[in-house]
Amino acid sequence: MADPSSYRPKPGQIPDSPGVYKFRDERRRVIYVGKAKNLRQRLANYFQDLAALHPRTRTMVTTAASVEWTVVSTEVEALQLEYSWIKEFDPRFNVKYRDDKSYPYLAVTLDEEFPRVQVMRGAKKKGVRYFGPYGHAWAIRETVDLMLRVFPVRTCSAGVFRNAARTGRPCLLGYIGKCSAPCVGRVTPEEHRELADDFCDFMAGRTGTYIRRLEKDMMAAAEEMEYERAARLRDDVEALKRAMEKSAVVLADATDADLIAVAEDELEAAVQIFHVRGGRVRGQRGWVTDKVENVDTSGLVEHALQQLYGEEAGDAVPKEVLVPALPEDPDAVSQWLAGRRGSQVSLRIPQRGDKKDLMATVQRNAQQALGLHKTKRASDLTTRSRALEEVAEALGLDTAPLRIECFDISHLQGDDVVASMVVFEDGLARKSEYRRFQIKGFEGQDDVRSMHEVIGRRFKRYLQDKERTGEWEEAPAPTGPAPDTTSDPDTAPDPDAEPREDDGRPKRFAYPPQLVVVDGGQPQVAAAKRALDELGIDDIAVCGLAKRLEEVWLPDDDDPVVLPRSSEGLYLLQRVRDEAHRFAITYQRAKRAKRIRSSPLDAVVGLGETRKQALIKHFGSVKKLKQATIDEICEVPGIGSRTAESVAVALASAAPATPAVNTATGEIIEEDDGGSTT
Repeated sequence: MADPSSYRPKPGQIPDSPGVYKFRDERRRVIYVGKAKNLRQRLANYFQDLAALHPRTRTMVTTAASVEWTVVSTEVEALQLEYSWIKEFDPRFNVKYRDDKSYPYLAVTLDEEFPRVQVMRGAKKKGVRYFGPYGHAWAIRETVDLMLRVFPVRTCSAGVFRNAARTGRPCLLGYIGKCSAPCVGRVTPEEHRELADDFCDFMAGRTGTYIRRLEKDMMAAAEEMEYERAARLRDDVEALKRAMEKSAVVLADATDADLIAVAEDELEAAVQIFHVRGGRVRGQRGWVTDKVENVDTSGLVEHALQQLYGEEAGDAVPKEVLVPALPEDPDAVSQWLAGRRGSQVSLRIPQRGDKKDLMATVQRNAQQALGLHKTKRASDLTTRSRALEEVAEALGLDTAPLRIECFDISHLQGDDVVASMVVFEDGLARKSEYRRFQIKGFEGQDDVRSMHEVIGRRFKRYLQDKERTGEWEEAPAPTGPAPDTTSDPDTAPDPDAEPREDDGRPKRFAYPPQLVVVDGGQPQVAAAKRALDELGIDDIAVCGLAKRLEEVWLPDDDDPVVLPRSSEGLYLLQRVRDEAHRFAITYQRAKRAKRIRSSPLDAVVGLGETRKQALIKHFGSVKKLKQATIDEICEVPGIGSRTAESVAVALASAAPATPAVNTATGEIIEEDDGGSTT
C-alpha cells in the first residue's frame, strides 16, 4: 500500500487546463484513467486525508505509485482521449460494462454489387447498413422471412451465389419467390439494388407510403379482374403488417432516439438501452458492471454513452439520446456525439409525455436485469457456500450462519413506524418466515429504541416457544419446506399474534438464527445486542451493515470490519439488508395508505368492502349517506335494517373530518365526497 503523499505532485506543477490523467502502480501499469476540466482542482481531490476519501477511491490512490497527465484544448478532446486510453489500457479501477452477449444486427451489405441481407454480430463494417440490435437472432430471421416475399433481396453467402451463377440454377428461395435470383440474371444489378434500398427504407420506418402504394395496386388489380395478382399483393400487405407488429409503435411522432436507463446499488449497476427508430422499438441491449470506482448515476450514464457510441458508425448515433441523468459536462458530451453523428444530437432527460413513459419502461427493464443478474449469482450453490464461509470468517463465527435474520426500521418522518424481519437460509430467502412489526413501546422517530424493541419482542417469543415445547434439540426443525403462510410476503403474519392451534400444536415463532443482521451502524448494533443480553441469550451473533460505506459493525468494536468490495460475503449481507429494507418500506407504505383512506364506514361491524361500495354508489357520497334515513339506507340491495341502523349510528357519531397532511410534501390531502382521499 503506497502513501499518496510520496508521489503527490506539487500544486504548481499541475496545469489548470482541461486534460486527462493516469494513475500507475509500482509496475507502471495504468490502473485508472480520468478526465477533468481543471486538472489541478481534480487531482487535488485525490490527495486529501485518506479518511475523507470514498473507500474505492482510497484503495485506488494507495495502490497507485505515480500520476501523470496530458493537457488538451477542450473538454471534447478530453472525453475522446479518456475513452481511447480506457480501451487501450483497460484500467482495473475504471467502470467497464461487460456485455453479457454479442447482440445480433440485421445488416444489408450495400458495398457489394448485389447487396445481401444477413445477421451480423461483432464490430461494424463500413458500407454496411445496420438495423437493431435485436435480442435474438431468430427475431431477425422471422422479420426477414416475412419481408422477403415483398422485397426478394439476396440472402445467400458468396459461395452459394457463385455456385448458382456457375450452374445457372438458383437456390430454393429463388424458386419459391423469396429471392429475385440475381445470380442467374433474373434482375439487373440496378433492379436488385433498388429492392435493397426499398428494404432499407422500410426497415428505417418509412412504412406507411409503401403499404398504401401496395394497397392501391391491389385495388387496381381487383378492378381489372387480375385476381391472382390482387391476392398476391394482399398477402404482401399482410406480411409487411405482421413484420411491423413485431416492433410496436411507441412514439407517435416517428422519433429516432436511444433511451438509456440505469439501475444500481452500492456494488453493481445495470444499463438498458432501447433503440427507437421511426417511432418503433427496433432493438434492445443491456450491460452489467461492477462499480469499481466512486461514480454516481451521471458518471454511469457518461460511461454508457462512451461504450455505446465510441466505436459505432455515425449513422448509429440517433438525433436524440434520452438519459435518466445528464453527464457532468453535458455540453462536451453533446459535442462529442454530434461529431460522431455528423449533425446535432439532443442529449436530455425526458420530462413528460410518451417519452417519459417509455423511459419508465426502460428503467423497469434495467431493474429487472440487475435483479436477474443478482438472482443468477445467488442461485449458485458454490457461490452461496463461499459467501457464508466468508461471513463466518469475517465475523469470527465458529460455523457458517446457515440461518440469517435481518431487521430494518421504516417510517415517514416519525409516523407509521414499522419494522421488518427477513429470513435467509443457506443463502436463499425464505419468504414464508418473513415477519413484520408495529412499534408499540413509544411514538415518534427513534431507530435505536425501535430496534431494541423489535429484537426484544422477536426473541421473547422465541424463549416462550422454547419453554412451551422443550429444548430445541428435542423439537428439531422440519426437514421439508416450511408451509407458505401467504402467497404474498407483504401480508406475512404479525409475530405478536397469538399462536394458532390449527394442527393441534402451537405454531412456534420460527427457529433461532445463527446470525442477526441489523440495518445500521454502531448504535443499532448496540441496541440489538442489549436486547439479547436482557433476555439472557448469548449464543446468537449480531452485526450491522451501514449503508453509507457498506461497513460491517460488531458489538463493542470501535472499528468496523471492511470486507473486500468483490467479496461474496459482503454481497450476501447486502442482499439480506436490501430485502429487509424492501419488506419494511412496503409495509410502511401500505399502513400509511390504509390510514389515509380510512372512512367512517370502517367502524360498522360486519360491513364489508362490497357493501360499502354499494352504499357509496347508491347515495353518491358519504355526506349524502349521512343525511339519509334508515328506511332509505335499507333500499340498498344487501343492506338489512340492523345493518342500516349500525351505519346510521356510526355516521352520526363520526367526528368531523380533519384534513390529512402529506408529511413528505406538507400538502393537505383533501377528502372527496366519496369518502376516499385524493
